[in-house]
Amino acid sequence: MVTDHGELSARQRADDTDHTHPDLAGELAELLEALWEHGREVPSAPASPSQLRVLHCLDRDEGINLRTLGELLGSAPPSVSRLCDRLEALGFVRRVPSKVSRRELELHLTRHGRTYLRTLRDRRVASLREVTDRMTPAARRVLLDGLVALRDALEQTQGASGRGADGDVRSA
Repeated sequence: MVTDHGELSARQRADDTDHTHPDLAGELAELLEALWEHGREVPSAPASPSQLRVLHCLDRDEGINLRTLGELLGSAPPSVSRLCDRLEALGFVRRVPSKVSRRELELHLTRHGRTYLRTLRDRRVASLREVTDRMTPAARRVLLDGLVALRDALEQTQGASGRGADGDVRSA
């Protein structure tokens, strides 16, 4: 499809371009950055982006300990502990003695933390829906299929190395 500006659509460029072409990866990176920035336009205060990563991990893996959380985040233990300290001060996280080991603490989202995450997700979904509603149903399907394939490829890359796609252990 040719746009109003006489350019080919991103889908046509992708179909017409060899997938190993460096411009395709660059264009994909730019598009993902634009999508990421759009999502960040929905304010997440009082939690920082690093704190949000912790909340999302705890939402998926309730009751994990600090060591496991650090592995999921690819972060050093002191950084993870400080993040949890701040989240506990906000009332989003609580540490509970483990039933399995007296030396471990389990991390749990509080009701306030769950409500915060649900409200933030609802606002982000509404913001994204405003944009995707301007797309055709077929374009939305192609976008979803492509993002699912990208997520699957990232998971395979991360699973193979045991670390993030860049291979680095990050600070939170």
